[in-house]
Amino acid sequence: MTTSVKQVLEQKGSIFHAVRPTDSVFDALSLMAQFDIGSVIVTDGDRLLGIFTERDYARKVVLKGLLSRDVRVGDLMTPNPCTVTPAHTVDEVMHIMTENRFRHVPVVEHGRIVGIVTIGDMVKSIVSQQQATIKQLESYIAGDLAAE
Repeated sequence: MTTSVKQVLEQKGSIFHAVRPTDSVFDALSLMAQFDIGSVIVTDGDRLLGIFTERDYARKVVLKGLLSRDVRVGDLMTPNPCTVTPAHTVDEVMHIMTENRFRHVPVVEHGRIVGIVTIGDMVKSIVSQQQATIKQLESYIAGDLAAE
């Protein structure tokens, strides 16, 4: 059985957190800390502009000696991020994330942001699939052995 991004979002929820490009990096970090998340989507109204992650902060603020209250998210975000759709499979998204070294990917449907998935979401889904397969195989084997 192949799990879709739609099914992952149904399990975890499709809530995502967004900031504007004019917001300070400090404000974005505060939001990330408040919700214990590793990224925020950068939007202008409903339009996806970019993504800002912990990695962006570490590499573009801390290492350059900038102050998070003085820098705008729009100056440091990753613009035009790779996106996936609800129809993508977990395996496809894992491949995209692994090949491109992403840990967070916005989910977009018909030009509208409908959620975000993380590498953790993908791993959790794969482990859950594997556990279900193991249970089915155990039941099958136990059923066969009981019939003998």
